[in-house]
Amino acid sequence: MSEGEQKLADQRGQFAQVVKDGRKVPDVEWVGGRILLSTKRLVLVSNEGKRTIPLSRIRTIKGRQDANQPLAQVSSYISLQMGGDVTLISPKDHEAFEHTLYRAILDQEVILAKHPAVEGGVVQDTGWEKGRLKIDEGEVDLAIATGQFVEIDIDDVGSVEQHEATVAGEERAVVEVEHTEDATAVQTNISGKRQHVQVLASLLRKGEQKNTTDVELSDEESEVLMALYSGVSPFQISEFVGMDVETVEETFDDLIEQGILEERRVRREVTLKARGRHIASEAMGEE
Repeated sequence: MSEGEQKLADQRGQFAQVVKDGRKVPDVEWVGGRILLSTKRLVLVSNEGKRTIPLSRIRTIKGRQDANQPLAQVSSYISLQMGGDVTLISPKDHEAFEHTLYRAILDQEVILAKHPAVEGGVVQDTGWEKGRLKIDEGEVDLAIATGQFVEIDIDDVGSVEQHEATVAGEERAVVEVEHTEDATAVQTNISGKRQHVQVLASLLRKGEQKNTTDVELSDEESEVLMALYSGVSPFQISEFVGMDVETVEETFDDLIEQGILEERRVRREVTLKARGRHIASEAMGEE
């Protein structure tokens, strides 16, 4: 290893290259061997030789997408995109290795953050500030230079968007993530090196994928969701949307049953789950 480089993981597993120079590899086969991860590189070692992938080349990290043969032979794997190449790795302890890989690329990296960019569905006049990423188990944290500390629970992520924007006078990659803070729906915008933004988006989408769903809502359900998303108290919904209390209670029950709301107290205090915020955000965008 080079000076300052540290080994982070060493597992048995399998790996396969499925795309090379932008073209699908025919007759893909899994190869068994060792999967080593350091602070600078990923090394795949088998009887066929050794392949080294610098971490700086990795652009996206994804979980298993399909069950097509011969990939169905392996129950779980991580898909890594490096330019025109895509390689799949299946370490023995999949979840632990994936978490370590995300930390190796993202932890302690300097970024720019705008928080909150949106709060309760209302755009805020917030500027970009320097910050630092911290990747914990199931969580992305931002330590912002102003003293703010933002915790993003990955399972709480409602939506993730990537785009290009002018940040600090330069055209940069930006990821927008919708989550909650003190039971209020907020959006945090994060910018930085393109690789870090792309890999961070991959991590945050793990939560978005759990909470994205197609659902048909009644007019009453849509009104209640949008009101809650905008910050209206559950106790004021009836007056705010012009609906009698009994109908509001029935709507709460329906939304709780669909996994869109969760009940906080028996006295009918509810809060939007990530799935509900995702649906409400889409509904408001269609208004």
